[in-house]
Amino acid sequence: MAISYNKLWKLLVDKKMSKADLRKAAGIAPNTMTRLRRDEEVTLSVLSKICSTLNVDIGDIMEFMPEANLKD
Repeated sequence: MAISYNKLWKLLVDKKMSKADLRKAAGIAPNTMTRLRRDEEVTLSVLSKICSTLNVDIGDIMEFMPEANLKD
Protein backbone atom coordinates (compact mmCIF):
# COMPACT_ATOMS: atom_id res chain seq x y z
CA MET A 1 0.00 0.00 0.00
CA ALA A 2 1.22 3.47 -0.86
CA ILE A 3 0.40 6.61 1.10
CA SER A 4 -1.08 9.73 -0.44
CA TYR A 5 -1.28 13.10 1.31
CA ASN A 6 -3.17 14.77 -1.55
CA LYS A 7 -6.12 15.34 0.77
CA LEU A 8 -3.83 17.35 3.07
CA TRP A 9 -2.60 19.60 0.27
CA LYS A 10 -6.17 20.23 -0.94
CA LEU A 11 -7.24 21.01 2.62
CA LEU A 12 -4.43 23.55 2.97
CA VAL A 13 -5.58 25.27 -0.23
CA ASP A 14 -9.15 25.40 1.10
CA LYS A 15 -7.92 26.91 4.37
CA LYS A 16 -5.62 29.33 2.50
CA MET A 17 -2.66 27.98 4.44
CA SER A 18 0.82 27.34 3.06
CA LYS A 19 2.91 24.27 3.79
CA ALA A 20 5.33 26.52 5.70
CA ASP A 21 2.44 27.87 7.80
CA LEU A 22 1.38 24.32 8.65
CA ARG A 23 4.94 23.32 9.51
CA LYS A 24 5.32 26.23 11.92
CA ALA A 25 1.85 25.91 13.48
CA ALA A 26 2.17 22.16 14.04
CA GLY A 27 5.83 22.25 15.10
CA ILE A 28 6.96 19.86 12.37
CA ALA A 29 10.60 19.58 11.32
CA PRO A 30 11.51 20.64 7.76
CA ASN A 31 12.73 17.15 6.87
CA THR A 32 9.38 15.72 7.96
CA MET A 33 7.57 18.12 5.62
CA THR A 34 9.84 16.87 2.83
CA ARG A 35 8.76 13.30 3.61
CA LEU A 36 5.12 14.38 3.45
CA ARG A 37 5.64 16.11 0.09
CA ARG A 38 7.20 12.89 -1.26
CA ASP A 39 4.27 10.78 0.03
CA GLU A 40 6.58 8.89 2.37
CA GLU A 41 5.72 7.44 5.76
CA VAL A 42 5.80 9.70 8.82
CA THR A 43 5.12 8.90 12.45
CA LEU A 44 1.66 8.81 13.91
CA SER A 45 2.63 11.63 16.30
CA VAL A 46 3.32 13.90 13.31
CA LEU A 47 -0.04 13.04 11.78
CA SER A 48 -1.66 13.71 15.15
CA LYS A 49 -0.05 17.17 15.33
CA ILE A 50 -1.33 17.99 11.85
CA CYS A 51 -4.85 16.80 12.67
CA SER A 52 -4.89 18.81 15.90
CA THR A 53 -3.62 21.93 14.15
CA LEU A 54 -6.18 21.71 11.34
CA ASN A 55 -8.95 20.31 13.59
CA VAL A 56 -9.59 17.34 11.29
CA ASP A 57 -9.54 13.54 11.40
CA ILE A 58 -6.67 11.48 10.00
CA GLY A 59 -8.81 10.31 7.08
CA ASP A 60 -9.17 13.95 6.06
CA ILE A 61 -5.44 14.35 5.41
CA MET A 62 -4.24 11.01 4.04
CA GLU A 63 -5.28 7.80 2.36
CA PHE A 64 -3.77 4.45 1.47
CA MET A 65 -3.58 3.70 -2.24
CA PRO A 66 -2.95 0.28 -3.77
CA GLU A 67 0.50 0.09 -5.31
CA ALA A 68 0.68 -0.65 -9.01
CA ASN A 69 2.11 -4.05 -9.76
CA LEU A 70 5.16 -3.35 -11.90
CA LYS A 71 6.19 -6.96 -12.43
CA ASP A 72 4.71 -10.23 -11.18
